[in-house]
Amino acid sequence: MSKIIDLTLALKAGMRGFASEPKYTVARDGWNASTLSLYTHAGTHMDSQIHFEAGPETLDQIPLERCLGPAWLVNLAGIAPKALIEITHLGDVAKQFQPGDSLLLRTDWSRHVDSPSIYRDQLPRISEGLARWCVERRVKILGVEPPSIADVTNLPEVTHIHKILLGGGVNIVEGLTNLDALAPGKLFFAALPLKISGGDGCPCRAFAVEGDAEAEQLARLLA
Repeated sequence: MSKIIDLTLALKAGMRGFASEPKYTVARDGWNASTLSLYTHAGTHMDSQIHFEAGPETLDQIPLERCLGPAWLVNLAGIAPKALIEITHLGDVAKQFQPGDSLLLRTDWSRHVDSPSIYRDQLPRISEGLARWCVERRVKILGVEPPSIADVTNLPEVTHIHKILLGGGVNIVEGLTNLDALAPGKLFFAALPLKISGGDGCPCRAFAVEGDAEAEQLARLLA
């Protein structure tokens, strides 16, 4: 029996990079509709190469098959603030990983989403060694819970790590949540952004499908 788990932060008032105001109302116009102000890297989002000029690819040029597929969940719950996530943290997943699989890192960091001084400024980060491992192993998507894969208060670091991954063909999805609802191991993962022409990034709807038969069937469709 398959199980679908939503891994997406809800965009809401007060969230960094998001605002919504009524444009039409039923009382006045006959329908409800809003105007959104949306930062391209708000909430759960995907980066494209031009975000850090790691290559020429824009969001609309990323094919759908690179937005979904088999993924491995690694449980890093309890990792210290500002810790570097290394290859050794992957454990047995590093041995079982197949080129083209995706990698999801559970840190439970999404519980800090309403405390920006922790969520944004003290996040655990991807080490250079792990970033290069992801490129060498042809990781399709690297998904993390913090709002960035690297220290956003350190421009050289955040630029360097993004350039390694994006320039090496690894899609980056940041700001995931609910990874604690997933069982460690292999599953099916998807992160679907809006198709924005020339886009450097965009919030996306991310989800996982658990259940060996269903995940395997979905994976075969992409083979």
